[in-house]
Amino acid sequence: MTREVVVSMRAGYREWCGLAVLALPCAVVSMDATVLNLAVPELTADLRPTGAQQLWIVDSYVFVVAGLLMTMGMVGDRIGRRRLLLAGAALFAIASAVAAFAPSPELLIAARVLLGVAGATLMPSTLALIRTMFADPGQRRIALGVWTGSFALGGLAGPLVGGLLLAQYWWGSVFLIALPVMVLLLATATFVLPEFRGGERPRVDLVSAGLSLAAVLAFVSGMKRIAESGPRPEYGVVMAVGVGLAYGFVRRQRRLAHPVIDLALFRSAAFSLPLVVLALTFFVLYGTQFVTAQYLQLVLGLTPLEAGLASLPGTVAYLVTSVSAPLITRRVSTAYGMSGSLLISAIGFGLLTQVQAGGVWIVVIGFVVLSVGLAGVYLQATDLTVSAAPPERAGATSALVETSADLGGALGIAVLGSIVLAVYRGSLPESRPPGVSAELWTSAHHTLAGITNSPTDDASRAFLDAARTAFVQGYRLAELVGTIALLLAAATTAITLRRPRTTAVAKVSSGLDLREPGS
Repeated sequence: MTREVVVSMRAGYREWCGLAVLALPCAVVSMDATVLNLAVPELTADLRPTGAQQLWIVDSYVFVVAGLLMTMGMVGDRIGRRRLLLAGAALFAIASAVAAFAPSPELLIAARVLLGVAGATLMPSTLALIRTMFADPGQRRIALGVWTGSFALGGLAGPLVGGLLLAQYWWGSVFLIALPVMVLLLATATFVLPEFRGGERPRVDLVSAGLSLAAVLAFVSGMKRIAESGPRPEYGVVMAVGVGLAYGFVRRQRRLAHPVIDLALFRSAAFSLPLVVLALTFFVLYGTQFVTAQYLQLVLGLTPLEAGLASLPGTVAYLVTSVSAPLITRRVSTAYGMSGSLLISAIGFGLLTQVQAGGVWIVVIGFVVLSVGLAGVYLQATDLTVSAAPPERAGATSALVETSADLGGALGIAVLGSIVLAVYRGSLPESRPPGVSAELWTSAHHTLAGITNSPTDDASRAFLDAARTAFVQGYRLAELVGTIALLLAAATTAITLRRPRTTAVAKVSSGLDLREPGS
């Protein structure tokens, strides 16, 4: 390789400015998910939605994003990633304004659905553009570190910014955070971001789009209901429908000349294994976050604000590691880098198996350790996946990265949440103890969260302590399952990717449209 070719691969000042522009919408999307949770009580008091409407206000965004990611990835490959990004940014700004001033639950739900459509365009577009802008492997890993760190930064700033806004303004103000960021993106993108699309421009298969959307919606919806209410036959049926639709989607991809997802990519371990690892790590992470929030508030008695503050050290650790990991992982092979990160994560989750009915520090320390490992896993797995696919498939590939994380997370919430619930209910006394009211007995056997009033008599307090101990037992078992899963993943990764990492230069065919910024 000549020195001129090496230099041409390296990104310059314009690309790094473009990275800063790409990181902004990622941080805002992450922040939006956090601040909405803070605003729910106030908007509920104002708009008075029904229970079902409140669920749709919270869930519709996530469901639509997860269902449309793969389709939007292919759309970006066809029409251009920058064009899709700009369209998504404009829609996100408009939908945010509508949500902020929505006078009814129905309009707010519609705005949240539009935000989901816009969010589905932003995620694969930003990651695919990074794949295009940073051809040099070392620079790309740094760029991916900034990209992943922006999500952590958004999650970290969300409660702080949201709290400040809600202290001074109405609930709709939390949706206006996105407006200046999206305006800045729209104003600068054409100057600092290149356009890229494949030479072949096949039509988007609407049947595939519908199948992928319906499959993800059904699967994630079933998983979420299991996490909220426990396993029920009807939820299993919904999930089975999702799996069936996913099978139909895969069968259709095999017959299409231009599929949404090129199934041949999965023959490479360098492509398929990172996706499995991502799904598994988010399975453990999201499931742990779900049950830990309950542990902190229901067992330790922390307020929502105190529980949020307990998670801040872990978020900071994730942010710092995301930025510094590229400098560390380039000195080791892929096998050692990913398996080592998984091992660190497993140690962090292992610490959580030692929680007690009192004391928050083991949770804080455990989340710091697991966050360090997960940041390394996410960075390296994402880099492996997007690097293994050709540039013209970067949009669809980027969507796969996000979809695997979303599906793994939904499955983790349902499975680990169900483990905690099953152990909790099975550990409670079989008969109502003397002195314990029937109302307290019934509420506790449903969930620990069902106990709304603090008991005053000794018998009820003793029963509540037993209920908390039962929850801790379920929590420990769930974390043990997650720890074992990550240890197995670390061993599998070390064996499968044991060959030293090599650097290859992607050859861009003449049929690709790779234009300079501003064109």
